[in-house]
Amino acid sequence: MSWLAGCASHLPAWACGLGEMLLYLVPSLALAFLIWMVTRAHPVFFLFSAVGTFCHELAHFSVGLLLGAEPVGFTIIPRRNGRVWELGSVSFANLRWYNAAPAALAPFLVLFVPVTVAWWRTRAPWHFGPADLALTLLLAPQFLSFWPSPVDWKLSARSWPYLLIIAAGGLAYCWFQTSLFRFVKA
Repeated sequence: MSWLAGCASHLPAWACGLGEMLLYLVPSLALAFLIWMVTRAHPVFFLFSAVGTFCHELAHFSVGLLLGAEPVGFTIIPRRNGRVWELGSVSFANLRWYNAAPAALAPFLVLFVPVTVAWWRTRAPWHFGPADLALTLLLAPQFLSFWPSPVDWKLSARSWPYLLIIAAGGLAYCWFQTSLFRFVKA
């Protein structure tokens, strides 16, 4: 019995599909770990993470542009900044409380790239082939670049009023939850 047939007998089809997607992404995750290990050895290996750096900075740039943060600088040329390497950067002219967190935390959107490719490749029965090997090489750096940098987290703290809005919404939901569905009889 195949893995998919065994899975389908115990779990819903959507869960088996997620399992196939995860199985498809395992080589990319393993290669990402290997790239992470070798980039610590020598700066030349930063070339392996160039695709991920480009997507990371493009996410900042795109979301900043959409939300009016006015990106004015974009670079993916690595440079030494003290004891650490800065692989790329985007600078903004109009970073405010309402657009700081979305622009700074935009690299989380980079995870949609490998997930979308995995969904596309596993929709039909698949076998790992040469095209998938090339996709593995392109997807691995995405797993290294989706996490916002410490500078990104500091910039996102400018959006602290969102915490008040979310807290007020949660409080209003808890306060009015009992009265929202009062007209429904059990």
